[in-house]
Amino acid sequence: MSVATFRVEPLDNAYDRTMFNCGSEQLDRYFHQQVTQETKRRVTACFVALTNEQIIAGYYTIAATSVPLTGLPAAIAKKLPRYPLVPAVRVGRLAVDQKYKGQGLGGALLADALHRSVVSDIAAYAMLVDAKNNEAADFYRHHGFIALPDSPLSLFLPLAVASKLTP
Repeated sequence: MSVATFRVEPLDNAYDRTMFNCGSEQLDRYFHQQVTQETKRRVTACFVALTNEQIIAGYYTIAATSVPLTGLPAAIAKKLPRYPLVPAVRVGRLAVDQKYKGQGLGGALLADALHRSVVSDIAAYAMLVDAKNNEAADFYRHHGFIALPDSPLSLFLPLAVASKLTP
């Protein structure tokens, strides 16, 4: 099996989203019908992985968010300023088209999101994600994310840790 090469760019209206199919009706519907409205309103930013033929192989969305200081593990929270909310970046959605699964593209998209968050001039302590199920949570744990104490499907990764992992 040959491994395709991809480039990641901001979503553009010129890209054809209609053929994208990750196998999740919810993620596909969002990408086909809602994402451009949310990017226009600056509620989220969407980035797509493109093949050399301009085919969308995957996508992710990120947005600014916060996490309650009290929601973080105590050992981490005690090292942070005593603000009630800690700034963060949330991965809202991440999906890979079924034709491109098994090539490491999901991890590459996550790495791209982490890199964009690390190099941003806007301060954020961590990246957050709400995994849709245990399989998705396992994916994020595999990449170093830690479950929040009161919610095993809500995970985070301090961006200081991510900055050591991304170029």
